Amino acid sequence: MAAGGFCKLPTGSVVVALNLPRPATDGTGCVRVLVHARNRARALTRLRNLGLRAVYLRGNAAPPTPDEVTAVLHHPDGLIWRTAPDNAVATVPGPELAQELWHPIRALIRRPAAPA
Repeated sequence: MAAGGFCKLPTGSVVVALNLPRPATDGTGCVRVLVHARNRARALTRLRNLGLRAVYLRGNAAPPTPDEVTAVLHHPDGLIWRTAPDNAVATVPGPELAQELWHPIRALIRRPAAPA
């Protein structure tokens, strides 16, 4: 089951955050998807309409952070993603790991080019 959560904004809309498995060549990895919508049901419907059929939100274990809410509110589509952090485990001692920038959902759903 994917970890996720939501937060209700003062305007009445919600921001839903979900950690979903990302299909990769080695079979590992997760992405954090953020959706801004009128309510939770509409947020999940937006994802299902993009082809992510088995997306459910059960509970509020991993709600979006204030930085994530700001990022999704400032994006014109209101639907963004980035690689989910690995529990903030650093392999190299030193300063904080650089955060990946947010991507529009089109970059995740894009179909790979056919081999020549």
